[in-house]
Amino acid sequence: MRMRSNFLWAFTVVCFALPAVADEPEHASVVLREFIYSHEGAPFPGVHASTIAETPGGLVTAFFGGTDEGENDVGVWVSRQVDGKWTAPVEVANGIQHKSLRYPCWNPVLFQHPGGPLQLYYKVGPNPPGWWGMLTESTDNGATWSWPRRLPETIDGPVKNKPVLLANGDLLCGCSIEYDGWRVHFEITPDQGRTWERIGPINAKDEYTPIQPTILRHRDGSLQALSRTEMDGVVVSTRSTDNGRTWSKLEPAGLPNPNSGIDAVTLKDGRNLLIYNHTLRRIGNPRGRNMINLAVTKDGVHWEAALVVEVGQGEFSYPAIIQTADGLVHTTYTWRRQLVRHVVIDPDKLELQPIVDGKWPGYPQAGIKE
Repeated sequence: MRMRSNFLWAFTVVCFALPAVADEPEHASVVLREFIYSHEGAPFPGVHASTIAETPGGLVTAFFGGTDEGENDVGVWVSRQVDGKWTAPVEVANGIQHKSLRYPCWNPVLFQHPGGPLQLYYKVGPNPPGWWGMLTESTDNGATWSWPRRLPETIDGPVKNKPVLLANGDLLCGCSIEYDGWRVHFEITPDQGRTWERIGPINAKDEYTPIQPTILRHRDGSLQALSRTEMDGVVVSTRSTDNGRTWSKLEPAGLPNPNSGIDAVTLKDGRNLLIYNHTLRRIGNPRGRNMINLAVTKDGVHWEAALVVEVGQGEFSYPAIIQTADGLVHTTYTWRRQLVRHVVIDPDKLELQPIVDGKWPGYPQAGIKE
């Protein structure tokens, strides 16, 4: 029997009754809201799984695009911010194996090494259980890319969310598998992807259903990883006090999850921001991805509601989040599977409210019940 938490979540927001944030006055913390590209004339009808990084030459985003997720024509596309404007998306990677065989690409992840290359990790394969990790690099801020190379056997690279560069120089990647149960593991490279160490999985296949961890750093030097879950309806948490070599038992983090991607960033002031769907799957809203939220924590245990980033009809999902050198927070996410939304936030202007019993303030949803 699958291990589950002792909590039952109930989400009662009616999807069609929710207004879109874009139609309301912007919160004072929102500096900019825009799309990375226009849907008219886009070289692909479907898009998902965006990622964002700050390079010495400006912001760079990547995402997979094609007919639809899982179709063989899906490749990895990149757009760069030049003179304040996003360039037209350019396909920089695909799953072509030879003349008569092509696989889809999945889940690109950007990471800018300080003083080093901009790395783009991604997956290629027929489906998540059968994909493999790939890596390409740019030395000109995303304008051109190296010939992609396959990562070593059993090494996936970061599966959805950006890795974390530790003080000892190790790059710690949050990873997961979706075969023989959904399970979380971690991968460490001390030399920008030339050699690797695989740690885990940290959970048994009947212990929750976690994938795609995002890594938080705390003031005491400890690490925390938060993961989405497939069937458990919660975000789950694990901690490490030895730079990711060992991890604690998974436990609920006190937040809901509708089986949708999450991401987090540790701010310069030590707080952690989590961007996620504060919803559950339900009748009338089977994917539970119609509201995307920003929550804040100082300790990884107690959470405060910071911002409803977007809410309304359709899917808003799979966010990525970073803080740039100027202190602003940038997030990108899937907008109705058609576009990539870019929202810039001033973290000093967030107005925080407590999340009590798992309820998001101002929305008629039930919380966690025993």
